[in-house]
Amino acid sequence: MKDFFEGIADLFVNVLLAPFDALKALELENWFAANMFSWLFMFIGVVAFVYWMLQLKKFNENNEEDKSISSHSYL
Repeated sequence: MKDFFEGIADLFVNVLLAPFDALKALELENWFAANMFSWLFMFIGVVAFVYWMLQLKKFNENNEEDKSISSHSYL
């Protein structure tokens, strides 16, 4: 049973988490290259935010949303 858990630990440390070790070593050489994924995810988030805001603006201009105050009885 001990070998099973050591095998799982070896899988995670030497295989699945190896890219993070490579990023850790790369950070010492070039900070911008090591944070490339962070910049990429931030760019994707900004593009998604702008797209979402443009879609909200389009639906707001078409008056497709029911903005009546009688939609809930407690209002």
